[in-house]
Amino acid sequence: MSAGWFRRRFLPGGPLPAPRPPRPRASPVPYRRPRFLRGSGSGPGSADAPRRPDARPVRSPARGRALPWNAGYAEIINAEKSEFNEDQAACGQLCIRRCEFGAEEDQEWLTLCAEEFLTGHYWALFDGHGGPAAAILAANTLHSCLRRQLEAVVEGMVALQPPMHLSGRCVCPSDPQFVEEKGIRAEDLVIGALENAFQECDEVIGRELEASGQVGGCTALVAVFLQGKLYVANAGDSRAILVRKDEVRPLSSEFTPETERQRIQQLAFVYPELLAGEFTRLEFPRRLKGDDLGQKVLFRDHHMRGWSYKCVEKSDLKYPLIHGQGRQARLLGTLAVSRGLGDHQLRVLDTNIQLKPFLLSVPQVTVLDVDQLELQEEDVVVMATDGLWDVLSNEQVARLVRSFLPGNQEDPHRFSELAKMLIHSTQGKDDGPTGEGQVSYDDISVFVIPLHSQGQRSSGH
Repeated sequence: MSAGWFRRRFLPGGPLPAPRPPRPRASPVPYRRPRFLRGSGSGPGSADAPRRPDARPVRSPARGRALPWNAGYAEIINAEKSEFNEDQAACGQLCIRRCEFGAEEDQEWLTLCAEEFLTGHYWALFDGHGGPAAAILAANTLHSCLRRQLEAVVEGMVALQPPMHLSGRCVCPSDPQFVEEKGIRAEDLVIGALENAFQECDEVIGRELEASGQVGGCTALVAVFLQGKLYVANAGDSRAILVRKDEVRPLSSEFTPETERQRIQQLAFVYPELLAGEFTRLEFPRRLKGDDLGQKVLFRDHHMRGWSYKCVEKSDLKYPLIHGQGRQARLLGTLAVSRGLGDHQLRVLDTNIQLKPFLLSVPQVTVLDVDQLELQEEDVVVMATDGLWDVLSNEQVARLVRSFLPGNQEDPHRFSELAKMLIHSTQGKDDGPTGEGQVSYDDISVFVIPLHSQGQRSSGH
Protein backbone atom coordinates (compact mmCIF):
# COMPACT_ATOMS: atom_id res chain seq x y z
CA MET A 1 0.00 0.00 0.00
CA SER A 2 1.19 3.50 -0.70
CA ALA A 3 2.11 5.98 2.03
CA GLY A 4 -0.43 8.40 0.60
CA TRP A 5 -3.26 5.88 0.83
CA PHE A 6 -2.20 4.96 4.36
CA ARG A 7 -2.28 8.58 5.52
CA ARG A 8 -5.66 9.25 3.91
CA ARG A 9 -7.14 6.11 5.42
CA PHE A 10 -5.81 6.09 8.96
CA LEU A 11 -4.08 9.31 10.00
CA PRO A 12 -5.82 12.42 11.34
CA GLY A 13 -5.76 15.59 9.32
CA GLY A 14 -6.07 13.91 5.93
CA PRO A 15 -8.76 14.85 3.41
CA LEU A 16 -12.24 13.77 4.39
CA PRO A 17 -13.89 11.24 2.10
CA ALA A 18 -16.75 12.42 -0.01
CA PRO A 19 -20.09 11.83 1.76
CA ARG A 20 -21.89 8.71 0.66
CA PRO A 21 -25.66 8.56 0.34
CA PRO A 22 -27.19 6.53 3.17
CA ARG A 23 -28.16 3.00 2.32
CA PRO A 24 -30.45 0.60 4.13
CA ARG A 25 -28.72 -1.32 6.89
CA ALA A 26 -28.13 -4.93 5.91
CA SER A 27 -29.43 -7.78 8.04
CA PRO A 28 -27.00 -9.18 10.59
CA VAL A 29 -24.94 -12.15 9.45
CA PRO A 30 -26.92 -15.25 10.53
CA TYR A 31 -25.16 -17.72 12.80
CA ARG A 32 -24.63 -21.26 11.54
CA ARG A 33 -22.24 -24.18 11.61
CA PRO A 34 -20.47 -25.57 8.50
CA ARG A 35 -22.85 -27.13 6.00
CA PHE A 36 -21.00 -30.43 6.01
CA LEU A 37 -22.02 -30.91 9.67
CA ARG A 38 -25.70 -31.14 8.78
CA GLY A 39 -27.14 -34.38 10.00
CA SER A 40 -24.40 -34.86 12.56
CA GLY A 41 -26.76 -34.24 15.47
CA SER A 42 -27.52 -31.20 17.55
CA GLY A 43 -25.17 -29.90 20.16
CA PRO A 44 -24.13 -26.70 21.88
CA GLY A 45 -23.28 -24.05 19.38
CA SER A 46 -25.52 -25.45 16.68
CA ALA A 47 -28.20 -23.16 15.39
CA ASP A 48 -31.03 -25.45 16.47
CA ALA A 49 -29.94 -26.37 20.00
CA PRO A 50 -29.78 -24.50 23.32
CA ARG A 51 -26.43 -24.03 25.00
CA ARG A 52 -25.85 -26.52 27.83
CA PRO A 53 -23.10 -25.47 30.22
CA ASP A 54 -22.50 -29.04 31.41
CA ALA A 55 -21.74 -30.57 28.01
CA ARG A 56 -19.15 -29.93 25.29
CA PRO A 57 -19.80 -32.68 22.76
CA VAL A 58 -17.35 -33.15 19.91
CA ARG A 59 -19.08 -32.91 16.53
CA SER A 60 -17.97 -34.35 13.21
CA PRO A 61 -19.63 -35.01 9.82
CA ALA A 62 -22.31 -37.69 9.79
CA ARG A 63 -21.16 -41.10 8.65
CA GLY A 64 -21.76 -41.39 4.93
CA ARG A 65 -21.07 -37.69 4.34
CA ALA A 66 -17.61 -37.62 2.80
CA LEU A 67 -15.40 -34.54 2.59
CA PRO A 68 -12.85 -33.95 -0.20
CA TRP A 69 -10.07 -36.57 -0.15
CA ASN A 70 -12.01 -38.35 2.61
CA ALA A 71 -10.57 -35.76 4.99
CA GLY A 72 -11.57 -35.87 8.63
CA TYR A 73 -13.08 -33.02 10.63
CA ALA A 74 -14.16 -32.45 14.23
CA GLU A 75 -14.98 -29.46 16.42
CA ILE A 76 -15.87 -28.54 19.99
CA ILE A 77 -17.38 -25.34 21.37
CA ASN A 78 -15.68 -23.25 24.03
CA ALA A 79 -16.40 -23.64 27.75
CA GLU A 80 -18.83 -20.72 27.95
CA LYS A 81 -16.27 -18.13 26.87
CA SER A 82 -18.94 -16.94 24.44
CA GLU A 83 -22.48 -17.89 23.51
CA PHE A 84 -21.49 -19.29 20.11
CA ASN A 85 -18.74 -21.37 18.60
CA GLU A 86 -16.68 -18.63 16.95
CA ASP A 87 -14.70 -21.05 14.76
CA GLN A 88 -15.84 -21.74 11.21
CA ALA A 89 -14.70 -24.22 8.56
CA ALA A 90 -15.11 -24.71 4.82
CA CYS A 91 -13.86 -27.22 2.27
CA GLY A 92 -14.58 -28.07 -1.31
CA GLN A 93 -13.54 -28.83 -4.84
CA LEU A 94 -11.92 -25.85 -6.52
CA CYS A 95 -12.43 -25.55 -10.28
CA ILE A 96 -10.84 -22.66 -12.09
CA ARG A 97 -12.33 -20.78 -15.08
CA ARG A 98 -15.88 -19.89 -16.09
CA CYS A 99 -17.13 -20.68 -12.60
CA GLU A 100 -20.47 -20.41 -10.92
CA PHE A 101 -21.35 -21.22 -7.36
CA GLY A 102 -23.28 -24.37 -6.72
CA ALA A 103 -26.70 -23.18 -5.61
CA GLU A 104 -27.80 -26.20 -3.59
CA GLU A 105 -28.33 -25.35 0.03
CA ASP A 106 -27.51 -28.83 1.30
CA GLN A 107 -24.49 -29.55 -0.87
CA GLU A 108 -21.93 -31.67 0.94
CA TRP A 109 -19.22 -29.12 0.33
CA LEU A 110 -18.66 -26.09 -1.80
CA THR A 111 -18.49 -26.76 -5.54
CA LEU A 112 -17.15 -23.63 -7.12
CA CYS A 113 -17.93 -24.17 -10.77
CA ALA A 114 -19.73 -26.40 -13.19
CA GLU A 115 -17.15 -26.46 -15.97
CA GLU A 116 -13.75 -27.91 -15.20
CA PHE A 117 -10.56 -26.40 -16.57
CA LEU A 118 -8.09 -26.71 -13.71
CA THR A 119 -9.20 -28.58 -10.61
CA GLY A 120 -7.95 -28.52 -7.06
CA HIS A 121 -9.20 -28.76 -3.49
CA TYR A 122 -9.62 -26.34 -0.62
CA TRP A 123 -9.82 -26.59 3.18
CA ALA A 124 -10.08 -23.59 5.51
CA LEU A 125 -10.40 -22.80 9.22
CA PHE A 126 -11.43 -19.42 10.61
CA ASP A 127 -11.12 -18.55 14.31
CA GLY A 128 -13.35 -15.62 15.17
CA HIS A 129 -13.06 -13.04 17.94
CA GLY A 130 -15.48 -10.33 18.96
CA GLY A 131 -18.34 -12.53 17.76
CA PRO A 132 -18.79 -15.14 15.01
CA ALA A 133 -19.80 -12.78 12.16
CA ALA A 134 -16.35 -12.24 10.57
CA ALA A 135 -15.53 -15.97 10.59
CA ILE A 136 -18.89 -16.80 9.00
CA LEU A 137 -18.36 -14.19 6.28
CA ALA A 138 -14.83 -15.48 5.64
CA ALA A 139 -16.07 -19.08 5.36
CA ASN A 140 -18.72 -17.94 2.88
CA THR A 141 -16.47 -15.62 0.87
CA LEU A 142 -12.77 -16.47 0.77
CA HIS A 143 -13.08 -19.40 -1.63
CA SER A 144 -14.90 -17.24 -4.19
CA CYS A 145 -12.27 -14.52 -3.86
CA LEU A 146 -9.59 -17.15 -4.41
CA ARG A 147 -11.36 -18.55 -7.44
CA ARG A 148 -11.53 -15.11 -9.04
CA GLN A 149 -7.87 -14.43 -8.32
CA LEU A 150 -6.79 -17.79 -9.74
CA GLU A 151 -8.92 -17.30 -12.85
CA ALA A 152 -7.10 -14.02 -13.46
CA VAL A 153 -3.74 -15.83 -13.69
CA VAL A 154 -4.69 -19.36 -14.76
CA GLU A 155 -3.21 -18.98 -18.26
CA GLY A 156 0.15 -18.20 -16.70
CA MET A 157 -0.21 -21.10 -14.25
CA VAL A 158 -0.55 -23.71 -16.97
CA ALA A 159 2.25 -22.31 -19.17
CA LEU A 160 5.71 -23.89 -19.09
CA GLN A 161 6.91 -20.53 -17.79
CA PRO A 162 4.65 -17.65 -16.74
CA PRO A 163 4.76 -15.17 -19.63
CA MET A 164 5.66 -11.53 -19.08
CA HIS A 165 2.43 -10.52 -20.83
CA LEU A 166 -0.62 -12.66 -20.15
CA SER A 167 -1.96 -11.85 -23.62
CA GLY A 168 1.07 -13.60 -25.10
CA ARG A 169 2.31 -10.38 -26.68
CA CYS A 170 6.10 -10.07 -26.58
CA VAL A 171 7.13 -6.41 -26.33
CA CYS A 172 10.76 -7.23 -25.65
CA PRO A 173 12.49 -10.33 -27.10
CA SER A 174 14.27 -10.80 -23.78
CA ASP A 175 11.05 -10.98 -21.74
CA PRO A 176 11.32 -14.75 -21.11
CA GLN A 177 14.88 -14.27 -19.92
CA PHE A 178 13.84 -11.53 -17.49
CA VAL A 179 11.10 -13.80 -16.07
CA GLU A 180 13.59 -16.65 -15.73
CA GLU A 181 16.18 -14.44 -14.02
CA LYS A 182 13.56 -13.39 -11.47
CA GLY A 183 12.88 -17.07 -10.82
CA ILE A 184 9.14 -16.64 -11.36
CA ARG A 185 7.30 -19.96 -11.47
CA ALA A 186 3.69 -21.08 -11.68
CA GLU A 187 3.58 -21.55 -7.90
CA ASP A 188 4.38 -17.86 -7.46
CA LEU A 189 1.14 -17.03 -9.27
CA VAL A 190 -0.81 -19.25 -6.87
CA ILE A 191 0.91 -17.58 -3.90
CA GLY A 192 0.01 -14.16 -5.31
CA ALA A 193 -3.59 -15.28 -5.87
CA LEU A 194 -3.85 -16.40 -2.24
CA GLU A 195 -2.39 -13.12 -0.98
CA ASN A 196 -4.77 -11.09 -3.14
CA ALA A 197 -7.74 -13.27 -2.17
CA PHE A 198 -7.11 -12.67 1.53
CA GLN A 199 -6.91 -8.93 0.88
CA GLU A 200 -10.13 -8.96 -1.17
CA CYS A 201 -11.95 -11.04 1.44
CA ASP A 202 -10.84 -8.64 4.18
CA GLU A 203 -12.35 -5.72 2.25
CA VAL A 204 -15.61 -7.62 1.75
CA ILE A 205 -15.83 -8.41 5.47
CA GLY A 206 -15.22 -4.77 6.34
CA ARG A 207 -18.04 -3.60 4.06
CA GLU A 208 -20.50 -6.27 5.18
CA LEU A 209 -19.91 -5.77 8.91
CA GLU A 210 -20.19 -1.99 8.58
CA ALA A 211 -23.42 -2.32 6.62
CA SER A 212 -24.96 -4.71 9.15
CA GLY A 213 -23.75 -2.86 12.24
CA GLN A 214 -21.68 -5.82 13.43
CA VAL A 215 -18.07 -6.07 14.54
CA GLY A 216 -15.37 -8.69 14.88
CA GLY A 217 -12.49 -10.35 13.13
CA CYS A 218 -11.00 -13.78 12.57
CA THR A 219 -7.79 -15.59 11.81
CA ALA A 220 -7.59 -17.65 8.62
CA LEU A 221 -5.74 -20.88 7.81
CA VAL A 222 -6.21 -22.24 4.28
CA ALA A 223 -4.83 -25.27 2.43
CA VAL A 224 -5.18 -25.43 -1.36
CA PHE A 225 -4.08 -28.36 -3.53
CA LEU A 226 -3.33 -27.45 -7.15
CA GLN A 227 -1.11 -29.06 -9.78
CA GLY A 228 0.57 -31.48 -7.40
CA LYS A 229 1.37 -28.91 -4.69
CA LEU A 230 -0.26 -28.08 -1.38
CA TYR A 231 -0.31 -24.37 -0.55
CA VAL A 232 -0.84 -23.49 3.12
CA ALA A 233 -1.75 -19.83 3.73
CA ASN A 234 -1.93 -18.55 7.29
CA ALA A 235 -2.92 -15.21 8.81
CA GLY A 236 -3.21 -15.61 12.57
CA ASP A 237 -2.37 -18.18 15.23
CA SER A 238 -3.90 -21.38 13.84
CA ARG A 239 -1.42 -24.01 12.71
CA ALA A 240 -0.88 -26.76 10.11
CA ILE A 241 1.69 -29.56 10.31
CA LEU A 242 2.69 -32.46 8.08
CA VAL A 243 2.91 -35.75 9.98
CA ARG A 244 4.84 -38.66 8.42
CA LYS A 245 6.31 -41.83 9.86
CA ASP A 246 9.68 -40.24 10.63
CA GLU A 247 8.96 -36.52 10.24
CA VAL A 248 6.94 -33.69 11.69
CA ARG A 249 7.09 -30.60 9.48
CA PRO A 250 5.49 -27.23 10.37
CA LEU A 251 3.56 -25.84 7.40
CA SER A 252 2.70 -22.50 8.97
CA SER A 253 3.94 -19.93 11.48
CA GLU A 254 1.82 -18.14 14.07
CA PHE A 255 1.47 -14.39 13.82
CA THR A 256 1.19 -12.75 17.22
CA PRO A 257 2.26 -9.37 18.61
CA GLU A 258 5.45 -11.04 19.86
CA THR A 259 6.41 -12.75 16.59
CA GLU A 260 5.76 -9.55 14.61
CA ARG A 261 7.14 -7.10 17.16
CA GLN A 262 9.60 -5.42 14.81
CA ARG A 263 7.05 -4.91 12.02
CA ILE A 264 4.55 -3.40 14.45
CA GLN A 265 7.14 -1.16 16.11
CA GLN A 266 8.41 -0.04 12.70
CA LEU A 267 4.90 1.08 11.74
CA ALA A 268 4.60 3.06 14.98
CA PHE A 269 8.02 4.62 14.30
CA VAL A 270 7.02 5.74 10.80
CA TYR A 271 3.52 6.85 11.83
CA PRO A 272 3.67 7.88 15.51
CA GLU A 273 0.23 9.51 15.12
CA LEU A 274 -1.27 6.02 15.22
CA LEU A 275 -0.48 5.82 18.94
CA ALA A 276 -2.22 9.15 19.67
CA GLY A 277 0.26 9.88 22.45
CA GLU A 278 -1.23 7.08 24.57
CA PHE A 279 1.34 4.29 24.02
CA THR A 280 5.09 3.82 23.81
CA ARG A 281 6.40 1.74 20.95
CA LEU A 282 9.48 0.65 22.94
CA GLU A 283 9.62 -2.79 24.54
CA PHE A 284 10.80 -3.30 28.12
CA PRO A 285 11.01 -6.57 30.09
CA ARG A 286 8.10 -5.30 32.22
CA ARG A 287 5.89 -2.24 32.31
CA LEU A 288 7.84 0.64 33.82
CA LYS A 289 6.83 2.42 37.00
CA GLY A 290 7.43 5.92 38.32
CA ASP A 291 10.34 4.66 40.41
CA ASP A 292 12.13 3.70 37.16
CA LEU A 293 12.42 7.35 36.03
CA GLY A 294 16.05 8.29 35.49
CA GLN A 295 17.25 4.69 35.77
CA LYS A 296 18.98 2.82 32.96
CA VAL A 297 16.83 -0.17 31.99
CA LEU A 298 16.75 -2.83 29.29
CA PHE A 299 14.81 -1.97 26.13
CA ARG A 300 14.60 -2.62 22.41
CA ASP A 301 13.17 -0.74 19.44
CA HIS A 302 12.00 -1.62 15.94
CA HIS A 303 15.51 -1.96 14.50
CA MET A 304 16.75 -4.28 17.26
CA ARG A 305 16.71 -8.05 17.68
CA GLY A 306 19.01 -7.72 20.67
CA TRP A 307 18.65 -5.54 23.75
CA SER A 308 20.33 -2.41 25.08
CA TYR A 309 19.93 0.07 27.96
CA LYS A 310 18.35 3.51 28.02
CA CYS A 311 17.67 6.15 30.64
CA VAL A 312 13.94 6.09 31.44
CA GLU A 313 12.02 9.21 30.45
CA LYS A 314 8.45 10.16 31.32
CA SER A 315 7.19 9.10 27.88
CA ASP A 316 8.50 5.58 28.53
CA LEU A 317 5.93 5.15 31.33
CA LYS A 318 3.05 5.01 28.84
CA TYR A 319 1.33 1.70 28.17
CA PRO A 320 3.45 -0.46 25.82
CA LEU A 321 2.41 -0.99 22.22
CA ILE A 322 2.97 -4.72 22.85
CA HIS A 323 2.46 -5.90 26.40
CA GLY A 324 2.78 -9.33 28.01
CA GLN A 325 4.42 -12.46 26.71
CA GLY A 326 3.45 -15.84 25.35
CA ARG A 327 -0.30 -16.42 25.22
CA GLN A 328 -0.82 -13.26 27.28
CA ALA A 329 0.86 -10.88 24.78
CA ARG A 330 -1.54 -8.23 23.49
CA LEU A 331 -1.37 -5.60 20.75
CA LEU A 332 -2.42 -2.21 22.15
CA GLY A 333 -3.75 -4.10 25.18
CA THR A 334 -6.48 -5.61 23.02
CA LEU A 335 -5.66 -8.34 20.46
CA ALA A 336 -3.61 -11.53 20.79
CA VAL A 337 -3.02 -11.85 17.01
CA SER A 338 -1.32 -9.54 14.53
CA ARG A 339 -2.75 -10.93 11.27
CA GLY A 340 -6.26 -11.85 10.26
CA LEU A 341 -9.42 -10.65 8.56
CA GLY A 342 -11.91 -8.03 9.74
CA ASP A 343 -11.57 -5.83 12.85
CA HIS A 344 -12.06 -2.70 10.75
CA GLN A 345 -14.09 -1.01 13.50
CA LEU A 346 -12.02 -2.25 16.44
CA ARG A 347 -10.64 0.46 18.71
CA VAL A 348 -8.68 0.49 21.95
CA LEU A 349 -11.05 0.68 24.89
CA ASP A 350 -12.17 4.24 25.72
CA THR A 351 -10.09 5.73 22.89
CA ASN A 352 -10.41 6.42 19.18
CA ILE A 353 -7.19 4.50 18.40
CA GLN A 354 -7.73 1.98 15.60
CA LEU A 355 -6.06 -1.43 15.64
CA LYS A 356 -6.55 -2.13 11.95
CA PRO A 357 -3.43 -0.26 10.78
CA PHE A 358 -1.31 -2.72 12.78
CA LEU A 359 -3.18 -5.82 11.57
CA LEU A 360 -2.18 -7.46 8.30
CA SER A 361 -4.63 -9.49 6.25
CA VAL A 362 -1.80 -10.81 4.05
CA PRO A 363 -1.00 -14.48 4.77
CA GLN A 364 2.31 -16.28 4.84
CA VAL A 365 2.20 -19.06 2.23
CA THR A 366 4.14 -22.32 2.52
CA VAL A 367 4.39 -24.66 -0.48
CA LEU A 368 4.57 -28.45 -0.07
CA ASP A 369 5.50 -30.25 -3.29
CA VAL A 370 3.40 -33.38 -2.79
CA ASP A 371 4.55 -34.90 -6.08
CA GLN A 372 8.11 -34.95 -4.78
CA LEU A 373 7.26 -36.86 -1.60
CA GLU A 374 7.41 -40.64 -1.35
CA LEU A 375 4.05 -40.80 0.35
CA GLN A 376 3.07 -43.49 2.82
CA GLU A 377 -0.49 -44.49 3.62
CA GLU A 378 -0.49 -42.73 6.98
CA ASP A 379 0.96 -39.37 5.87
CA VAL A 380 -1.47 -36.60 6.84
CA VAL A 381 -1.72 -32.84 7.25
CA VAL A 382 -3.29 -31.70 10.53
CA MET A 383 -4.86 -28.23 10.50
CA ALA A 384 -6.30 -26.83 13.73
CA THR A 385 -7.24 -23.60 15.44
CA ASP A 386 -5.18 -22.41 18.37
CA GLY A 387 -7.31 -24.13 21.02
CA LEU A 388 -5.65 -27.44 20.12
CA TRP A 389 -2.09 -26.10 20.05
CA ASP A 390 -2.54 -24.34 23.40
CA VAL A 391 -2.50 -27.83 24.97
CA LEU A 392 -0.73 -30.13 22.48
CA SER A 393 2.67 -29.67 20.83
CA ASN A 394 3.46 -30.68 17.25
CA GLU A 395 5.27 -33.78 18.55
CA GLN A 396 2.37 -34.81 20.79
CA VAL A 397 -0.08 -34.53 17.91
CA ALA A 398 2.28 -36.56 15.71
CA ARG A 399 2.49 -39.31 18.35
CA LEU A 400 -1.29 -39.47 18.55
CA VAL A 401 -1.57 -39.70 14.76
CA ARG A 402 1.01 -42.47 14.55
CA SER A 403 -0.58 -44.46 17.37
CA PHE A 404 -4.12 -44.18 15.97
CA LEU A 405 -3.94 -44.70 12.21
CA PRO A 406 -2.14 -48.10 11.93
CA GLY A 407 -4.82 -49.83 13.99
CA ASN A 408 -7.77 -48.28 12.15
CA GLN A 409 -6.90 -48.83 8.49
CA GLU A 410 -10.22 -50.53 7.70
CA ASP A 411 -12.39 -47.73 9.11
CA PRO A 412 -13.52 -45.44 6.25
CA HIS A 413 -14.17 -42.68 8.81
CA ARG A 414 -10.80 -43.00 10.53
CA PHE A 415 -9.66 -39.46 9.74
CA SER A 416 -12.71 -37.88 11.39
CA GLU A 417 -12.28 -40.31 14.30
CA LEU A 418 -8.67 -39.15 14.55
CA ALA A 419 -9.76 -35.50 14.54
CA LYS A 420 -12.19 -36.27 17.37
CA MET A 421 -9.52 -38.12 19.31
CA LEU A 422 -7.17 -35.13 19.02
CA ILE A 423 -9.85 -32.89 20.51
CA HIS A 424 -10.65 -35.38 23.30
CA SER A 425 -6.95 -35.28 24.16
CA THR A 426 -7.29 -31.59 25.09
CA GLN A 427 -10.10 -32.14 27.58
CA GLY A 428 -8.15 -32.81 30.76
CA LYS A 429 -7.73 -36.55 31.14
CA ASP A 430 -4.73 -37.38 33.31
CA ASP A 431 -3.79 -40.27 31.06
CA GLY A 432 -3.74 -38.02 27.98
CA PRO A 433 -0.60 -37.31 25.94
CA THR A 434 0.41 -34.35 28.10
CA GLY A 435 0.24 -36.47 31.27
CA GLU A 436 -0.94 -33.39 33.15
CA GLY A 437 -4.66 -33.32 32.51
CA GLN A 438 -4.46 -29.97 30.71
CA VAL A 439 -7.70 -28.58 29.34
CA SER A 440 -8.36 -26.25 26.42
CA TYR A 441 -11.41 -24.09 27.12
CA ASP A 442 -11.34 -22.52 23.68
CA ASP A 443 -13.26 -23.43 20.54
CA ILE A 444 -11.31 -26.10 18.63
CA SER A 445 -11.68 -27.10 14.97
CA VAL A 446 -9.51 -29.76 13.31
CA PHE A 447 -9.05 -31.02 9.75
CA VAL A 448 -7.03 -34.19 9.11
CA ILE A 449 -6.14 -34.41 5.40
CA PRO A 450 -4.72 -37.71 4.07
CA LEU A 451 -2.16 -37.28 1.30
CA HIS A 452 -1.34 -40.79 0.05
CA SER A 453 -3.99 -41.75 -2.54
CA GLN A 454 -4.63 -38.16 -3.62
CA GLY A 455 -0.91 -37.45 -4.09
CA GLN A 456 -0.65 -40.44 -6.38
CA ARG A 457 -3.49 -39.07 -8.55
CA SER A 458 -2.33 -35.45 -8.57
CA SER A 459 -0.57 -35.64 -11.92
CA GLY A 460 -3.95 -36.17 -13.57
CA HIS A 461 -5.36 -32.82 -12.37
